[in-house]
Amino acid sequence: MRADPYLNFKGQCGEAFSLYERVLGGEIVGKMSFAESPMADQIPAEQRDWLIHARLVAGDVVLMGSDAPPDKYRAAAGTYISLQVETPSEADRIFGALAEGGRVEMPIQETFWARRFGSCADRFGILWMVNCDKPM
Repeated sequence: MRADPYLNFKGQCGEAFSLYERVLGGEIVGKMSFAESPMADQIPAEQRDWLIHARLVAGDVVLMGSDAPPDKYRAAAGTYISLQVETPSEADRIFGALAEGGRVEMPIQETFWARRFGSCADRFGILWMVNCDKPM
């Protein structure tokens, strides 16, 4: 069994997934706009370019997401995407890119359990933790 996060956005899913693809070194393996869906004629014109579904694969990480209709959108709260990375430099790079234009909750730094750890909300409101463990 595997749990894959499904992220909701308010019109910025395509932009967010392009950022995640670049930052995480992954690949968007599927995406469909509302205009390409069977529901195209039921969607307001200004929302037809929004994504009904996107799927990104980066190593073992799978992220999925979509743009939620305005009456269905709920901001992220209380749940983080936790990334486990191999090196402090990778942690610093990923954290810096995700935090840019967003909100840093805990700056990336050494802790008693990690060579690097930090938490932030990206500019789309998605919550992230970036962790690089210390050797045991």
